[in-house]
Amino acid sequence: MHLCHCQLEQHGEAIRAIFNHAIAHTTALYEYQPRSEQQIRDWFGAKQQGNWPILGAEDEQGQLLGFASFGPFRGYPANLYSVEHSVYVHPEHRGKGVARFLMQHLITQARERGIRTMVGAIDAGNQASIALHLKLGFKHSGTLPQVGYKFDRWLDLAFYQLMLPGPAEP
Repeated sequence: MHLCHCQLEQHGEAIRAIFNHAIAHTTALYEYQPRSEQQIRDWFGAKQQGNWPILGAEDEQGQLLGFASFGPFRGYPANLYSVEHSVYVHPEHRGKGVARFLMQHLITQARERGIRTMVGAIDAGNQASIALHLKLGFKHSGTLPQVGYKFDRWLDLAFYQLMLPGPAEP
């Protein structure tokens, strides 16, 4: 497994497939409809415009195993040093260390950029993601009960936060 910086032309369809599987089969995303090609183009465009990373894990044949990214948390000037991140793994490659690999590199990116805090918004029922975040040093910072509704049930959204050194001079 090796790290890559995802590009629309090379990874867009694989990322869309991973997103759409998560939408259809999990509560990792509180969405109902699959993402279109245009939505993926727009997503890549927003990441590029904001200079936000999209890190990928590829196998030796260049197949995308998963991806991770971060972007603005709330988007207000006072939140400049806070990001919200996400990590998604192809269903055939879950439980093989892909998410941990990606998150470790994403945390490194955040440190290098002078980020003060990383926030993960995780469905409270997603025990695998919660366990990963705890192993990486994230702390539970709150849960919003019943803020989502999917698969005929109410969903709680848990927030996990990793504090980093931040900038030398904000």
